[in-house]
Amino acid sequence: MSTRPPATPTPPGPSRTTVFGRPSWAEARYVADALRTETIGGALLLVAAVIAVVLANSPLSDSYFSLRDTEIGTDWGHLRLSVGHWAADGLLAIFFFVAGLELKREFLVGDLRSPAKAAVPVIAAFSGVAVPALVFVGAVTLLGGEGDALRGWAIPTATDIAFALAVLAVIGSHLPSGLRSFLLTLAVVDDLIAITIIAVFYTGDLQVAPLLWALLPLAGFAALTQRRITPWWLLLPLAGATWALVHASGVHATVAGVLLGLVVPVRPRRRGVPAVSTHDADTDVAHRFEHRVRPVSAGVAVPVFAFFASGVAVLGGGFGEALRDPVAIGVVLGLVVGKLVGVLGSTYLVARFTRARLDDDLAWSDIAGLAVLTGVGFTVSLLVGELAFGAGSERDEHVKLGILAGSLLAALLSAAVLRRRNAAYRRIHERETNDADGDGIPDAWDDVPGPGTSATR
Repeated sequence: MSTRPPATPTPPGPSRTTVFGRPSWAEARYVADALRTETIGGALLLVAAVIAVVLANSPLSDSYFSLRDTEIGTDWGHLRLSVGHWAADGLLAIFFFVAGLELKREFLVGDLRSPAKAAVPVIAAFSGVAVPALVFVGAVTLLGGEGDALRGWAIPTATDIAFALAVLAVIGSHLPSGLRSFLLTLAVVDDLIAITIIAVFYTGDLQVAPLLWALLPLAGFAALTQRRITPWWLLLPLAGATWALVHASGVHATVAGVLLGLVVPVRPRRRGVPAVSTHDADTDVAHRFEHRVRPVSAGVAVPVFAFFASGVAVLGGGFGEALRDPVAIGVVLGLVVGKLVGVLGSTYLVARFTRARLDDDLAWSDIAGLAVLTGVGFTVSLLVGELAFGAGSERDEHVKLGILAGSLLAALLSAAVLRRRNAAYRRIHERETNDADGDGIPDAWDDVPGPGTSATR
């Protein structure tokens, strides 16, 4: 009789990573707080944009454009700018400062620190930039765009998270936490790509000396924040000097905002802090700054910029002229078609050719609706349009109409897709907010690993 050894059980294969799965509770709370502020800011942005368009097409149009073009400031450092220019260069630096804080947090303590969790939103963000740019270039070339038309290739690449969230608020959609986390993470990476594009491709006459001098106040800002010394009367002058010197260098001044955000500490300081520090060594300074500055960015900086950047003449043939401009058509196609193909296509390919699988609560139509929603491009798109063609130029006016039309079309299409599944979203939302044991953490997160664990969801 044979004495064969018993068969060795086959070890289970590696677990499949879930695409758009529920994030950790800490991450979910952070996302909810951030998106709540951005939703309010998005509503204000919409109101500001509508008022601007109404004024630009009313008997008060001359007063509106006169205010936008009024110059104030000093000739030193090229700081005599129009009001509209101050809004684009100055106020948007606050917006990009918050983006810098978000980037550092996501890469050091957020979902982007995990390659498995970061892969999908990062790939989707890069594809959501590359494909719209290719669609724009293809459309402009086929339609016979001439001269500097291709300078606008980056216009349809940006996603306006505040505008997108305002759309969700209007349609009353309760997106599941996994989709909300994906949307914010994608927007963070999108902002990083956008500011890189602005710095590399839309820098005019580069002056190296002011750029090098800007490192001094930036280093001072970093040294103080790293040591938890954060009085506003010390930090604001250093931030202002950094901004002014970057602006004088020819690099767009919003880059200064990102650089300042990136030097603010997130993790505890191991070597302790000086006696004069205003916070202890364990304080997450980036989180504190973001908590204070985000409402200013979302509630003041972005809406004011939108007010001065959105005013465009629609009546009197303006819209018809824009429809005949290949650049405006390329912007619309890039935002609506390019974003959908880039974000949805890359996400599907990641799931198709890896061990990732879609979360059980979701369907691919949800991802399609979210992908269309990323085509709501506004703030950064308007900024890139001004940099590409010159603020107030005829082509810039056509670009504004293209951005407004493309963003509106993307919003309507995403609303139509996402509303179909709103009942399912409500059920998921109820499950994600139910706390039967009263421990302050919804029961849906009882089996979700927290930061630092090796399990994947």
